[in-house]
Amino acid sequence: MSVNQVAAYAAPAPKAPLERTTVPRRPVGAHDVLIDIKFSGICHSDIHQATDGWGEGIFPMVPGHEIAGVVTEVGPGVTRFAVGDRVGVGCFVDSCRECEYCLRGQEQFCLKGMTGTYNARGKDGEPTYGGYSTHIVVDENYTVRIPDGLGLDVAAPLLCAGITLYSPLKHWGAGPGKKVAVVGLGGLGHMGVKIAHALGAEVTVLSQTLRKKEDGLRLGADHFYATSDEVTFDELAGSFDLILSTVSAPIGFDAYLRLLKVDGALVNVGAPEEPVALNLFSLIGGRKTLAGSMIGGIAETQEMLDFCAEHALGSDVEVIRAEDVNEAYERVQAGDVRYRFVIDASTI
Repeated sequence: MSVNQVAAYAAPAPKAPLERTTVPRRPVGAHDVLIDIKFSGICHSDIHQATDGWGEGIFPMVPGHEIAGVVTEVGPGVTRFAVGDRVGVGCFVDSCRECEYCLRGQEQFCLKGMTGTYNARGKDGEPTYGGYSTHIVVDENYTVRIPDGLGLDVAAPLLCAGITLYSPLKHWGAGPGKKVAVVGLGGLGHMGVKIAHALGAEVTVLSQTLRKKEDGLRLGADHFYATSDEVTFDELAGSFDLILSTVSAPIGFDAYLRLLKVDGALVNVGAPEEPVALNLFSLIGGRKTLAGSMIGGIAETQEMLDFCAEHALGSDVEVIRAEDVNEAYERVQAGDVRYRFVIDASTI
């Protein structure tokens, strides 16, 4: 790359509209790959961070950790990728590489803290800038291969939404004979339905209304219920082995824990900004588990991509021009997307 400045869309300050700008990219190092970004998904966590919803951010901020593109340059020490390879970058671009979790391939739990793809600082102390840009330089060890069976546009959201659901579904043993409920049918939830169905589980969607019922059944759900109907919670008490909550607003944990079988687990992958309340008797009766899960390591992310390619599981996307990103943010917050916005990076 002849220059180290690339075009991008950034939030100049908390809650400020995103605007076109340029940001620096480091020179391609020995083990780096330069990626020509083709598509970048818009995750709700982008909005949380661009508005300081999860704490004080680093500005200007270039969001985006659902990155799909093509390798255009490799460092002299790179062995895993070549120019022309289709690749992806997810939620982090580095970790300590030495702690027990990094050595296990669970870099997302790095004891020294993973380096986020954006809104973080690298080991050089410089801020990281994400995928709402034309190019990115990433260490090959934090880059994954996108199988040929997946379009880059539908693959981009898998780098966050896909792995965020795949990891807990695998960890808690979703498969034949298991009943899985997905709370919320949005960017995360729709991938949870697709993956749980492909794993062989019996899948139920729990949504506020029946407005998306037709979509839910098309995506692979066996059942669809409205949580606004109090009868739902009585009817489904003791039904599920696993419930995945994908929503970014607090849910009534006690009500949802009632829906679990003995030894069932309610796993949160959505991250509300507000604290939540819980009556511990909801856990004690039935030896139930309330848990959380966060993306996956590099190896598991590659496993997820290969699984999705094998089962033709791309994300349902609406591709937008970069100039429409602020409108897309408003629509995400209003729940008006089916089911993931993806920025066409050629429009940046």
